[in-house]
Amino acid sequence: MERSEQPVGRVVAVDPGRDKCGIAVVEEGGEVLHKGIVPAARVGHEVARLAKEYGAGRLLLGDRTAAQQVRRAVADAGCPLDALPVDEHRSSEQGRRRYFRDNPPRGWRRLLPVGLQTPPRPYDDYVAVILAERYLAALRAS
Repeated sequence: MERSEQPVGRVVAVDPGRDKCGIAVVEEGGEVLHKGIVPAARVGHEVARLAKEYGAGRLLLGDRTAAQQVRRAVADAGCPLDALPVDEHRSSEQGRRRYFRDNPPRGWRRLLPVGLQTPPRPYDDYVAVILAERYLAALRAS
């Protein structure tokens, strides 16, 4: 990844999927401004809306499942940002851990190791945050 002369500001990150996509808006300093999960059929419009609403300077897109379909949907929705690929290797595992860090199990579930549990809801939004953090960390390192 190349470091640009201009500050990045805010980024919109997308964890693409066939049925649903995680989306996060993250400040260059790491603050999460928005995260959510949208149906894949609406991802283009939602990304375009969030990019405009938050004044995002970059669009980050996970490089695995359904990445090309999401890239087309975002372009078709009129989003002015080009999607930059981000390596998704093990991001789902990290997103799952982050979900449980932010939402620790309660009741009898707290007795089970987190590694044996499945979150009670999709956590693609946490994966999108992980992708944004990876990109921003790579920028800082370069």
